[in-house]
Amino acid sequence: MSQATQRIGVGEKLSYGLGDTASNFFFQTFNIFLLYYYTDVFGIGPAAAGTLFLVARSWDTINDPLMGYVADRTNSRWGKFRPYLLWMCVPYGIVGYLMFATPDLSANGKIIYAYVTYLAMMMAYTAINIPYSALMGVMSSSSSERTLIASYRFFCAFAGGLLISMLVRPLVKALGADDEALGFQLTMAIFAVASIGLFLITFFGTKERIQPSAQQKSNLKEDLLALVKNRPWLILFFVAVFNLANVAARNGAVVYYFKYYVKDDGSPMWLFFDQTTIVMTAGMLGLIIGVWFSKPLAARMEKRSIMIWFSALNALSIGLFFFVPPDAFWTMVFLSLFASIVVGPTVPLVWSMYADVADYGEWKQGRRSTGLVFSAALFAQKLGLTIGGAMAGWFLESVGFVANAEQTPESLMGIRILFTFFPAGLALLSIVAIFFYPLVNRELETMEIDLKERRNRELGGSVA
Repeated sequence: MSQATQRIGVGEKLSYGLGDTASNFFFQTFNIFLLYYYTDVFGIGPAAAGTLFLVARSWDTINDPLMGYVADRTNSRWGKFRPYLLWMCVPYGIVGYLMFATPDLSANGKIIYAYVTYLAMMMAYTAINIPYSALMGVMSSSSSERTLIASYRFFCAFAGGLLISMLVRPLVKALGADDEALGFQLTMAIFAVASIGLFLITFFGTKERIQPSAQQKSNLKEDLLALVKNRPWLILFFVAVFNLANVAARNGAVVYYFKYYVKDDGSPMWLFFDQTTIVMTAGMLGLIIGVWFSKPLAARMEKRSIMIWFSALNALSIGLFFFVPPDAFWTMVFLSLFASIVVGPTVPLVWSMYADVADYGEWKQGRRSTGLVFSAALFAQKLGLTIGGAMAGWFLESVGFVANAEQTPESLMGIRILFTFFPAGLALLSIVAIFFYPLVNRELETMEIDLKERRNRELGGSVA
């Protein structure tokens, strides 16, 4: 059996997965708390914060494909993608901490500081996360094995998200007491150190096994043209935009929803957990449970069908939140748990589908650009986060939201819509997009066999 087709050990899968735990120490914090931090702690208006998300991430239109191109052409004794985990983990941790350093500045100074640190963090995130994501595509040539690797990845990712959901608010309160800004600063210092250590575990614990064809010449124009002609990738691009806009809007609204609609004042409801933390924790537990259904579901159903049906259930459960009264707390916990369980299997599946479309490009057009495929996928996700985050900030401004004040009926209604109907609508749009995804299991099996034979001919050996 060749290295590219061999089964990957549990230790290596877990080492790979811990890289996304490292990513989520910041990524999930940004999704849930960054808009709230900017408006209610740092003192930036919601519209200004929304514009910041849009402007700062516009650079990613250049930065993400460029990073994928550079990673594809990196050659080192550690491979193409692994070295960036070593080179970028410390800058990533430092810049992530600086975003929450809360210096005492003027109103304009705060906005400038937020722009500089946020833009720097997006560049550091790109430089480490694109190679990290692409690494899965070269650890194994087997679609089913990559699905299992993706399951480990997102189990670890959601475990990191669970820690964020459970610990951020209690840590901020414990470390900062009445000084919420200090609490965020010290909490993110802890997360920065942890993320550096976990990325190093991923670097030392994984291995690259697939190399592009020796006959493939480096040509950015041809790689980009091949990507644009890759219809399955184009469809997944729109799926990613809608899904991540959904995530950004809903996660961005959750603290506002509980602070202003449910009237959660941060008082512990169980142990040291307040209502917001319990509901977010239930959601992350649901994602962890749902992830482990991805492999058995993929063995019985087409990935496309799983994405459609489970996304529909997720949209329904998110929409039902609108009708829950503010005192029906355990109904909120149940809906959060259910919505996350049903969306959980779709997350590792869609990342294994990115690896499938990288294979598809090599199969159809003779060019393998794993880094470019995954960088473009990450760009699509960032675009979705940008749209969702920017629209959340603008929408709060439009309904008259005022930080740390009693809300009007109009602003309360806006917060409820932002947390429920808006993300549910985006989930439905992702279903429309995935409906056109063409790759089915039968074609994936044919593609895997053909590519194995092609690589075997180039190597002049036999593949078991």
